[in-house]
Amino acid sequence: MPVVDFWFDPACPWAWMTSRWMDEAARVRDVEVRWHVMSLSVLNEGRDLPDGYRELMDASWGPVRVLVAAARDHGDEVLKPLYDAMGTRRHPGGRTDTDAIVAESLAEVGLPASLADVAATEEVDDLLRASHARAMELVGDEVGTPVVAIDGVGFFGPVITPAPHGEAAGRLFDGLALVTSVPGFYELKRTRTQGPVFDAPASVQA
Repeated sequence: MPVVDFWFDPACPWAWMTSRWMDEAARVRDVEVRWHVMSLSVLNEGRDLPDGYRELMDASWGPVRVLVAAARDHGDEVLKPLYDAMGTRRHPGGRTDTDAIVAESLAEVGLPASLADVAATEEVDDLLRASHARAMELVGDEVGTPVVAIDGVGFFGPVITPAPHGEAAGRLFDGLALVTSVPGFYELKRTRTQGPVFDAPASVQA
């Protein structure tokens, strides 16, 4: 059974798209998926960024800190449901009220509301940076999120829209598994001409 390690930042719509594909791939292929947190805020520390993107990076610390604290206190198994709750509100839901998203998501997953308190602190930053560093060790730091590794061989991406379903998702996984098995394979890329196309959101309380 292939083991897939998937690193995500809940702020990234492209990571969200890829995670929806990963869910589908795991449904039609016999794989084990392990979920991890990475951080665009950590990745972009010290970089000269446009004002709007810098504001996004500053606001993105909170949710990843909450995710890391939740895993620390309640086990890694809470990462995926908490990510799903946050991401559904933010991406297909189109919401940007981060504090409310975090609070509602914790409640949905049955986690203590007090976990939100770490969002504005550096309490779990060492753990966050360590999780992020494990992804960067696989792919280098000139990438973004997501990072997907199959049996320890990692790449940035795949970057996809819309997320394929059913057997189409399985075939994409087969292709990624194939290229990860080829020593010396590094990169495929083309210019993106379309933004994220989200599936219709589940009913979410605004």
